[in-house]
Amino acid sequence: MSPEETLLFGLGAIAVIVVVHWITGKTGLPAAVLLTVAGIGYAYLPGVNIEIEPELILTFILPPLLYNAALDSSLLDIRRNMRTVISLSVALVIVTAVVVGLGFSYFVGGVTLAAGIALGAAVAPPDPVAALAVGRKAGLPNNLITLIQGEGLLNDATALTILLVAGKVATGAEHFSYKATVGEFVIAAAGGVLVGVGVAYLVRLLRVLRADPLTANAISLVTPFAAYLLGEKLHVSGVLAVVVAGLIIGHDTPRYATGASRLQTSAVWRLIDFLLEGIVFLLIGQQMKAVLQGLAVYSVTTIVTAVGITLGVVLLLRPLWLVLTQLLPRSLHTRLGGEDEDDSATPEGKRKEKSLSGRESAAMSWAGTRGVITLAAIYSLPGNFPNRDLLAFCAFAVVLVTLVGQGLTFAPLVKWLGLRANQTDQARLRNEARSAAVRAALNVIDDIQGEHHDHVEDEAMETMRKQLQVRLDRYRHRLDVLEQADSSEVPPSPQYEAALMVRQAVIDAEREELLRWRDAGRLDDENLRVLNRELDHEELVLPKRGKTH
Repeated sequence: MSPEETLLFGLGAIAVIVVVHWITGKTGLPAAVLLTVAGIGYAYLPGVNIEIEPELILTFILPPLLYNAALDSSLLDIRRNMRTVISLSVALVIVTAVVVGLGFSYFVGGVTLAAGIALGAAVAPPDPVAALAVGRKAGLPNNLITLIQGEGLLNDATALTILLVAGKVATGAEHFSYKATVGEFVIAAAGGVLVGVGVAYLVRLLRVLRADPLTANAISLVTPFAAYLLGEKLHVSGVLAVVVAGLIIGHDTPRYATGASRLQTSAVWRLIDFLLEGIVFLLIGQQMKAVLQGLAVYSVTTIVTAVGITLGVVLLLRPLWLVLTQLLPRSLHTRLGGEDEDDSATPEGKRKEKSLSGRESAAMSWAGTRGVITLAAIYSLPGNFPNRDLLAFCAFAVVLVTLVGQGLTFAPLVKWLGLRANQTDQARLRNEARSAAVRAALNVIDDIQGEHHDHVEDEAMETMRKQLQVRLDRYRHRLDVLEQADSSEVPPSPQYEAALMVRQAVIDAEREELLRWRDAGRLDDENLRVLNRELDHEELVLPKRGKTH
């Protein structure tokens, strides 16, 4: 593509992403599904199509998407759920790859076990983007969100390592050795973890530079690429390095970054995530035409058999795996805060371990949507790879069926299962934490007055104390209301909603007055931007009306 065609495609893609985002807000349909369908439609229009370049996806798109997802995840929650996460992101991926490989070697003529395992590795890792987007909107409980996040962050490294080994064996580059394969997998995983920890530690050492928002943004933007490239250069898992670095840095950010840096970095990553996810799903849809063109040399029977085996394993093995693993002894399970669970904490502050319920297992079974990593993985196979076109079509069929089929039905399934987060408990926890924070602030004021009485005005300290006390009283009142709530939905508070309305009206009035000053020539634009930014920060901390708080 020429630079002009690339620019036109980029502008068109952004326009489609924006329109689809608007449609999603109006209809509630998953954006991933609408974008994929739009990509399919574009593929059959006159003009140049964009083909997925595996190196481009793995180097420039996957690292920032995984890094941002890791920043938004909880290192503590994933660690508490580590056994379940490992079961889904490592064990299930390996079993899926092997079962698909066996199915192809026995029932699809001309396809070797290694080639089938390569396909199985490509279709094994679910892409959590669509499932999380729908799940959060449907109010999926936090413990299931954590499992989907943890699985999605770690399964790509497992799949890509298996794909690399199977690809070498299928093309005759090396002979299969069980010990060598396991050793290579362990080295790649352990090395990726070490690289991620090292990158996170280096970023921690740069915390003095991160005090400046622009510098913090620059460091944040280069971190996933640095972790990925360093991992690949050392011949370990670059994907796992990105994930581990993101989890640790996300855990450290509240302690080592300033408020201004966090606000700006968060805004930048939201924009990057929004655009990259949109482009990814558009690219998935655009591959349909090219994938279909490569099937001319295969019989209908071969195609149907291959697709049937792949879809059957992907759709049936996951729920079967979840059911079987949940039947294991309770000591082998680790999960956080499920339904019907006693939420009391242990002395160490950890929730009690408990296996998934039947309804939660059903939801997790249907959260296995596949995405761009599957296509990038299958397209990373060399052009002379045996039966590459057939394998690519099977991978595309899995992506299309799971992305569209499961994407459209996941929210209704969650609603039908009655799996919704307990909003009252969450609101109660937030208000308890707010109350504790205010009490800590009041104690600090007492300490300051005692130690620096000669340097601090009593009037200023008393004003601050009154403001904090008003906040503490408000949180206590809200906690009393939440304690009396008899449902999982947060009870409405007309007083609270009215207070939000008044505060928003005050901010709007202040902003309008500043604009009048600017338009009348009494205030220059530079100072207007400074004052507007102050109001923007005030507005940012206001909860959305009608939302939990």
